[in-house]
Amino acid sequence: MPELTRRRQQLVLAICCMSLLIVSLDNTALNVALPSMQRELHASVSGLQWTIDAYTLVLASLLMLSGSTADRIGRRKVFTIGLVLFVLGSLLCSLAPSLETLVAFRMVQAVGGSMLNPVAMSIITNTFTEPAARARAIGVWGAVVGVSMAMGPLVGGLLVESVGWRAIFWVNLPIGLTALVLTLRYVPESRAPRPRRPDPVGQVLVTVLLGSLTYAIIETDPVFAGIAVLALIGVLVYEPRRREPLIDLRFFHSAPFSGATVIAVCAFAALGAFLFMNTLYLQDVRGLSALHAGLYMLPMAAMTFVFAPLSGRLVGARGPRPSLLLAGTAMAAGALLFAAFHAETSTVLLFTGYVVFGIGFGLVNAPITNTAVSGMPRAQAGVAAAVASTSRQIGQTLGVAVAGAVLSAGLASTAYHHGGTGAALEGFVAASKPVYWIVTGCGLCVLLAGALTSGAWAQRTAERTARRLEAEDGRQPTATTGRAPSA
Repeated sequence: MPELTRRRQQLVLAICCMSLLIVSLDNTALNVALPSMQRELHASVSGLQWTIDAYTLVLASLLMLSGSTADRIGRRKVFTIGLVLFVLGSLLCSLAPSLETLVAFRMVQAVGGSMLNPVAMSIITNTFTEPAARARAIGVWGAVVGVSMAMGPLVGGLLVESVGWRAIFWVNLPIGLTALVLTLRYVPESRAPRPRRPDPVGQVLVTVLLGSLTYAIIETDPVFAGIAVLALIGVLVYEPRRREPLIDLRFFHSAPFSGATVIAVCAFAALGAFLFMNTLYLQDVRGLSALHAGLYMLPMAAMTFVFAPLSGRLVGARGPRPSLLLAGTAMAAGALLFAAFHAETSTVLLFTGYVVFGIGFGLVNAPITNTAVSGMPRAQAGVAAAVASTSRQIGQTLGVAVAGAVLSAGLASTAYHHGGTGAALEGFVAASKPVYWIVTGCGLCVLLAGALTSGAWAQRTAERTARRLEAEDGRQPTATTGRAPSA
């Protein structure tokens, strides 16, 4: 990619952030609409899970393929195709006559979405080559997640009450079409000088692994759990034997990269479960409207919006360690208010939990992305960024799947029923308590993994991995750490 002026760089960043906005906004707005969709489509809790997990599952399965394909045939080309498919999928979702067709059209959306976020991050990585500037750009990227969290519940709630849940998908159309026009005009084409070859066997193994694991959790099917284990063994055995695998397991020799993967899974599992539980609680138990539920969750979104860019600056100045330690602590503390102190029974504790959890999630995004591309060959930026994006989607998929399965089992053993009664609140709090302990554990995992994989020893493993990759693949410029040289 040619060197761009600062103004052109900012424009490219804005276009990439628009793609992230529609993908993130779609998910957060859809969470608020779940109870309305449940009533209109007569869906069960597991049916609601599939409206979210069908999207994240396909997205996670195809992210690495999309990243490597973009490195090979052109990032702008793949990004453009992704925008077209995502807009088309959104239009189809708004017309879905049943739960089954909605799930199918969500998969179409996901195919397009898989070509957006990792490819956009690859474009950003190759546009902002100076470490501190890239860290700041990634901070802006993370702030867009906060914007989507702030806008999603409010826009979704307003649309659900005034028009209906189908209007949520209409929001993607003007934003997506605008991003498409700007991409064709202003984003330069780029590709890796030595892109990887396709790996169809690896792609099938990854898809079977994620699909069977998710199905096993949601439907509690041991057969599919066994299939997931076999697919995992297949990945571990087959991929290292390929010269250019879909998943380059050598990347995981870097402790920061491995840590970023674990942290992404845990952080987004916590987010997925947290949003799923609170959406159902606010509307089904408290009896709030979709708009009022969105307003209740606004403190969490606002904190994410404020702390995401601050985290980007902190990573640029001090490295990823402070952000990761603070993020893990805050996410665990926010979830603990629900797990141990029944925050649902007190409005003050409820809002405190939202604020603290939102701070933690706002802090965690920038160090994940920055660490994932640190030390990796810039020519494979699409693949490295795709692994981080895949980890996020895997985490969110598993978070929703586990939360729904545990909640359903808990509600079945209580006298829970819909409506804002004391019995409903008591039953839901009892059934949701194990879920929040799991979310607390995810926050503690973020804290522990951040502490273990962001120190001097971890940085040495990243440097050794970079040297080994350069020696084995031929020397390519590397995407060095996002910490500013003067720090």
